[in-house]
Amino acid sequence: MQLKPGTRLQSVTCDTQVVAVRVPAGDLDLRCGGLPMVPVGEAPDKVAPLAGFDAGTLMGKRYGSDELGVELLCSKPGAGSLSIGETIVELKEAKPLPSSD
Repeated sequence: MQLKPGTRLQSVTCDTQVVAVRVPAGDLDLRCGGLPMVPVGEAPDKVAPLAGFDAGTLMGKRYGSDELGVELLCSKPGAGSLSIGETIVELKEAKPLPSSD
């Protein structure tokens, strides 16, 4: 699927919705719960997340991979895990601020 920043996607396995913040050029196999995500507004029948892709997502958190050049913002939480193909996309931790001495 060809994505651009600002694209909104939803899961077919749970309630998860994301907004693409940073995406690489070319096609991206973005999945949630082990199955491909679809544009928001398409309403396919929900199926259960696949085993190993059911750790869930958290609202307002960013998920991504610097080596893949992907960053996603979770706008609605759900039971499925985000992945690029079979590779789970990890929660991005906040960078610590420098001390204000």
